[in-house]
Amino acid sequence: MAVLHSAPRIASNEGVQAALSAALGTMLVAAKEEFGEIVLTVARERVEDALRLLRDAHEYQQLMEIAGVDYPSRAERFEVVYMLLSVTKNHRILVKTTASESTPVPTVTTLWPVAGWLEREVFDMYGVVFAGNPDLRRILTDYGFEGHPFRKDFPLTGYVELRYSEENKRVVYEPVKLAQDLRSFDFMSPWEGADYVLPGDEKAAEKPAAPPVAEAKTTDSPKQTGAGAPADAKAADKVAPSATTTGTVSGQGQGQGQSAPNPRPIDKAEPGAPDPTAKRPDRPADGGASANGGSGPAPEGS
Repeated sequence: MAVLHSAPRIASNEGVQAALSAALGTMLVAAKEEFGEIVLTVARERVEDALRLLRDAHEYQQLMEIAGVDYPSRAERFEVVYMLLSVTKNHRILVKTTASESTPVPTVTTLWPVAGWLEREVFDMYGVVFAGNPDLRRILTDYGFEGHPFRKDFPLTGYVELRYSEENKRVVYEPVKLAQDLRSFDFMSPWEGADYVLPGDEKAAEKPAAPPVAEAKTTDSPKQTGAGAPADAKAADKVAPSATTTGTVSGQGQGQGQSAPNPRPIDKAEPGAPDPTAKRPDRPADGGASANGGSGPAPEGS
């Protein structure tokens, strides 16, 4: 059974930018297609009118999200981005406007009541003020929170810290106290070809590398240790014969009559293996240790 739906499965951007740009007219500041999406920038004071036109005349019925962006180097550092969805066209567009810390953006709660929560998030995280929002309060941070965490110049540690005070028996706010200053990191990996010397390696960088070995030296016999004449003479000393043919020199091999090359010289013969352990006598079949330490049959009734 085939299911028919008015919205296409895949929506195309062909002709959408030109049609929406013509419809917005003077409200439009810029339009572009980027990363497969249509992005429309509108004048801040006309944002409500532009979104009403897109909702009513071009079937972008749903406001999916409102996001904020911070560009500290710009005069109007903030961008407020409205993400719209057309249910009938299965198509999405982005509508942007710019603002500064002192220029409020008109609220769109008159178009979508859900915008009240979304505008509060942008206000809390970035500090953008929405004129006409009936309940513009912080929504993600605490009541006494200072600053706006998503601003690029907001410190990583914040301005105040919260803790429970045993002395006051309540939660208190205090200025942040760092036990150690934040370290500045160089994000260039040293093992990927850094062109600087790491701290502590200055002497290693000044000392030239050792030249490679021109010729490998080898020895012709086990007597030549490679450590000089005194070591060669010591290695040539003989080991005293073992006292028994079944013993081994300690640490110099295993098995009967086996010895390792170049054994260490010793002053006396190595002892042979010890005699086998004597066989332990069998335990009495009916015996066991009595309570008083003697041996014998256990008393009756025990």
